[in-house]
Amino acid sequence: MYHGHGLTHNFFEGWYFKIADAAQQQVWAVIPGVFLASSSQPEQESHAFVQTLNGRTGETHYHRYPLSDFSAAPDAFDVRIGPNHFNARALSLDIAEAGQSLRGELHFDGTVPWPVTLTSPGIMGPYALAPFMECYHGVVSLDHGVSGALAINGQTADFAGGRGYIEKDWGQAFPRGWIWMQTNHFDLPGTCFTASVAHIPWLGAAFRGFLAGLWHEGRLYRWATYTGAAMARLTLTDTRVYWHLHDSRYGLEIEAKRNEGGLLHAPFRTAMLQRVLESLTAEVWVRLSERASGREIFSGTGRHAGLEVGGDAVQLTSA
Repeated sequence: MYHGHGLTHNFFEGWYFKIADAAQQQVWAVIPGVFLASSSQPEQESHAFVQTLNGRTGETHYHRYPLSDFSAAPDAFDVRIGPNHFNARALSLDIAEAGQSLRGELHFDGTVPWPVTLTSPGIMGPYALAPFMECYHGVVSLDHGVSGALAINGQTADFAGGRGYIEKDWGQAFPRGWIWMQTNHFDLPGTCFTASVAHIPWLGAAFRGFLAGLWHEGRLYRWATYTGAAMARLTLTDTRVYWHLHDSRYGLEIEAKRNEGGLLHAPFRTAMLQRVLESLTAEVWVRLSERASGREIFSGTGRHAGLEVGGDAVQLTSA
């Protein structure tokens, strides 16, 4: 659901829809959201938006709407921004502005939500209940089928048989530094992976928080700060991210290949700034194994991966 009901400033919320057609020729991110400026900023800074990223070309567009064009249901994920409509089952777009035309409707089936319980409400676990976090993160669907079509600058793209992913962020601002990756295009259909690590302010100090989930053969393997998992290695180069995680039972090795992408807007307290470089052409290799025996449970490379290395990410490589 939308978390900003009753709020008037110092808040953002955005939903991230990744969509790919069956041939994997059309790979897009569509990001609707709302930004409520601080009380010291001019009122006109508050606005709604729909931004898009063409994964093939890296081209981005930021379509801005007046705040009055934003509405959200009080008890469900159901968001409207101007003539555009978004929920966990579908999205419809009616964008016709200079530089980009996007019209059509896509439907999602077989969504795989991150498990939610009273003690672990989503991917952030108990941290989702803390009232003073800078940024919150949620996964609406790890993987699902896509059907429907979009007219992209007048050319019809059929997404029947495609795959999709949905997540969201909300709070006051993006972290000072973060790394995020996601893919659901492994050779084995139905396997998907998402992970992030970020600088987390906490009670006057800060810590390095991380989350990772591998959905494989109907089971979610997860590692997180709150589960007692540990980061054995995190290394950044100009072209790669190397990351090793483990808990008492399983080890996870990750190697992400950084490719060119497009600049997206993200919330930085005072404004939505175009400072986040995201690729939808990255590749993420993962290997899951049992720690005691060393037996490999799964290894594979996910294509068409979303990958962001944002802010002061280098400081995350030190303990």
